[in-house]
Amino acid sequence: MSKSPTISFIGAGNMASAIIGGMLENGYQGGDIWVSAPDDNHLQSIRKRFGVSVTTDNRHCAQQADMIVLAVKPQVMADVCRDIAPVVQNTRPLMVSIAAGLTADTIDQWLGGGLPMVRVMPNTPSLVGKGAAGLFANDRVSEEQKTMIQSVFESIGSALWVDDENLLHAVTALSGSGPAYFFLMLEALESAATEAGIAPETARELAIQTMAGAAEMAGRSEHDPGQLKRNVMSPGGTTEQAINTFEEGGLRELVKKAYGAAFTRSGEMAKELADKQ
Repeated sequence: MSKSPTISFIGAGNMASAIIGGMLENGYQGGDIWVSAPDDNHLQSIRKRFGVSVTTDNRHCAQQADMIVLAVKPQVMADVCRDIAPVVQNTRPLMVSIAAGLTADTIDQWLGGGLPMVRVMPNTPSLVGKGAAGLFANDRVSEEQKTMIQSVFESIGSALWVDDENLLHAVTALSGSGPAYFFLMLEALESAATEAGIAPETARELAIQTMAGAAEMAGRSEHDPGQLKRNVMSPGGTTEQAINTFEEGGLRELVKKAYGAAFTRSGEMAKELADKQ
């Protein structure tokens, strides 16, 4: 495009705000961003915070855009899409959905069909600029549009493409639900350390920093996680005893089972949402 693309957000919740904030921190201009939502008071706070244009009229918001991010709950997506369909069928923007469960084809049908569509599965660490998003594009999305949307989501973390839309269920079970898995580990470590006599606030800070440091090491290292684990272990040492306890307790199988449960539920929810519309 010869000018900076105009990006409209339909929906102004936490994830939309996180994306907008990341975009502005990475060089996007507030004048190139529109936001619509039904609550004008909330919109005015968004306008003051980010310097973007706002409206309670979804059609007007959609009319401005080279790219539209659908950031509404899955339960209202059909109504929102059908409302803006006459506009987007005329302007033909890149459509982006961050709603879990709803397929690209389903959303495209609600929009009147034939549009370039990208589905994104972001996660909650996007709120602090450390997100991990999976992206899928239908065959009408150009390479230029792929570059544009990847740039947007890289402003709040990592953005990685999948070739098969069904793999977004696997992404959901990994990075979508994954933060809660690590929060559970933090909770368990903090509890164990507190029972051993460490003050709760000290245990929490040590556990959080340990997890953050391990993640940073994994991201920077040329070694795989298995080797990094072995690097911490000494024969007969404390780490070896802990790791052996995890292994003997079936941690790997439990993680696999939990991941599988999340994966299965993601598919079930997609079908439930499609059946309700």
